[in-house]
Formats: sequence, structure tokens, C-alpha cells
Amino acid sequence: MLRTRTVRIGVAAIAGGALLVGITASAARADESAALYAKNCTMCHGAGGKGDGPAGKALKPPPGDFKTSLAGKSDADLAKLLKEGSKVEGKKHGAFGGKLTDEQITAMVTYIKGLAAK
Repeated sequence: MLRTRTVRIGVAAIAGGALLVGITASAARADESAALYAKNCTMCHGAGGKGDGPAGKALKPPPGDFKTSLAGKSDADLAKLLKEGSKVEGKKHGAFGGKLTDEQITAMVTYIKGLAAK
């Protein structure tokens, strides 16, 4: 009985440690994606993804608000846009595939979708 309890406590400790590591890794990815967004996207898209960045104001047409411009777009669509760039509806978007890893692009998709949800 004592051994069973000890095993349960050990399993719980390991599971708790794994959860903590996962949370810490997620927080680190969130911090990294926020920094990547600030470095690569804020100038045009603005800090909140509203299309109101200082360089975006000079673009014709200006970047759209993520809340509306990402409606109906899948994560794969957004990842492809970030990786390969695009010229759609008169809007040109640079490619970041040579600058960011696939993991960073995936993190950016999550970050940008989070801005769109606000």
C-alpha cells in the first residue's frame, strides 16, 4: 500500500514537471513570436494587427485589420503567406520563408490569429 502511494506521488510529480516544462516552452514560444512580430510585422500591420503601422499608412492599399482580413483563412493559408509571400487583391506581402524557420512561422500564425481574435 505504501509502495503504491509512493508510485502515485512519483507519477504525479513527473506529470507536474512535464506540464511545467510544457507551459514554460509555450511561454517562451509566445515571447519569441511576439518579438518576431514586433521586428517583422509591426511597421506595416501595427502592434495590434489593425493595419495601422507607420509604414502601412503609406501603402496603397493599406494592410487590412487582421480581425476582418483573416476571416475564413486557415492556419495553412496564413503560414503559406508568411513563408512564400503573396500579391493578392493589389496587396503585396513579403516572404519570410528564408528568414524564419517553419517552427517560427507556425508560432507567428498562432500569434497573429490571437491578434485577430481581439
